[in-house]
Amino acid sequence: MFDRISIRWRLALVSAGLTFLILCAFAGIFGSLTTSRLRADFVRDTADAARRLEERLTITPTASTGFRINPPLELYASPNNAAIRLFWSDREPVRGGSTPGAPKLGLPAEPGTTEDAGYLIETRLASLASDNAGGLRFQIWIEYARPLADLRRTVNQLRLLLLAGIIGGSLLALLGGLALARRSLRPITDLTATAQEIARTRDPDRHVPEPPTDDEVAQLARTFDEMLTALEASREETEGALARQREFVADASHELRTPLTSVLANLELLAESLDGDRQKAASSALRSSQRMRTIVADLLLLARSDDQQPVLREAVDLSLIASEAAAEAAALATDHDLAVDAASPLIVDGNSDELHRLVLNLIENAIRHTPAATKVMIVAEREGDQALLTVSDDGPGIPAEQRARIFERFVRQSGDHGGSTGLGLAIVRTVAESHDGSVSVEDAEPGTKFTVRLPLASAEHG
Repeated sequence: MFDRISIRWRLALVSAGLTFLILCAFAGIFGSLTTSRLRADFVRDTADAARRLEERLTITPTASTGFRINPPLELYASPNNAAIRLFWSDREPVRGGSTPGAPKLGLPAEPGTTEDAGYLIETRLASLASDNAGGLRFQIWIEYARPLADLRRTVNQLRLLLLAGIIGGSLLALLGGLALARRSLRPITDLTATAQEIARTRDPDRHVPEPPTDDEVAQLARTFDEMLTALEASREETEGALARQREFVADASHELRTPLTSVLANLELLAESLDGDRQKAASSALRSSQRMRTIVADLLLLARSDDQQPVLREAVDLSLIASEAAAEAAALATDHDLAVDAASPLIVDGNSDELHRLVLNLIENAIRHTPAATKVMIVAEREGDQALLTVSDDGPGIPAEQRARIFERFVRQSGDHGGSTGLGLAIVRTVAESHDGSVSVEDAEPGTKFTVRLPLASAEHG
């Protein structure tokens, strides 16, 4: 999934990921050291507070309340939210010797630092002087306890701050990575935009922008320019070869028409004047020559179309052309049943000879690829502002793997038993497109149906 996202986001994510790992390592080390320092400071502050209390503590007996304690315990404990308890040397609590709400943490055992019930407890045994003249001293146990929740709260605040720093730093790294990647990839983006513009306009004279720095992107731009130059040279060579080929085909087809006409005339005379085997041979030669004339006419039509030579157009009736082509094909295909439905006039702007060839090729294609005694249906009708010509048969149909290529030149369909040249359907598509129309093929039930769509003449649109 990572490979499917853009390079810009990949660079940004890698940058953010590395920053995240570095910040996590830093936060782990810094947090551990800082937490240890905070705990040590907490313990030291607690011990110092207990020590100062020990130094300043005085207990004076009074007649009314029993004892007066200085400094006042509640006032002394409030800055650290601490709890203070005082005990006599025999561990009996001193009356009034504890802060309000002080927790019961047990009796003092020995001086030192302990933890109990969520408190850090500093226990000290203080020696205080008596107020009488004898200068006697007595001992007091002091428990100075601070809640560990204060330390935990500070540690949690530190961790939250470090987490916010990790997330914020990673987001900044992501945004910075995006900005840096966008700036770094800008030459490639410009190169891509120029390449797309060249592909759209097909202008080989344009060049891709070359960055001022001599880096990998500049090398790519130079390579792309060299490729465009090579492709343009190859295209010119190919177009030149195709132009010479089309010129040769057109010239050869044009030059062959005159001698073929003479040959056909002579063969027709021979076929009429001879008899027996000689007459059969002359008729066979006549049919071959007629087929050759058809091939020459097809080649000439394709060459003229490739050269985009203008064709004389006029208003013609597609229904009439379809009927005439069907009648011509019926005379040669006595083993098929041809039916025509083309009664209504369909006026289109076109060349009657080329449209006649289009219809005839479709009918001959249907006859050639269907068994004898099958039906071929030719229908010419109107659909909106278009003229529709359909030629359908009830034969075996066209395999799906061949359907995409049947309109290409010199492609023969399977089941071709008529010796076709593979130009018939290519002629159909060429004529249809030269008349601003189209041709398509689809399955029929059963068989195959070819549909030609041509725009009606402007006078017929209403």
